[in-house]
Amino acid sequence: MNVSTGLLDFLATRTKRSWGPDEDLFASGVVSSLFALELVVYLEKACDIEVEGEYLRMDNFRTVRAIEKMVLELQAASS
Repeated sequence: MNVSTGLLDFLATRTKRSWGPDEDLFASGVVSSLFALELVVYLEKACDIEVEGEYLRMDNFRTVRAIEKMVLELQAASS
């Protein structure tokens, strides 16, 4: 399963709605900063990465596409 597919499934399960890959998660009002922490925990476990430092910026979590880009960068850096 690729990053965006898993993430879209996670979001749909947790928020009870579907999301587009470029939809602003925070502008929707459905996703809060507290939920962003849950997202970090999910990503770290599901993608075997550590999200820390400069990667803990809101822009990295604004859309599924932005999250996927960040995850791929972190995976490449740890290889």
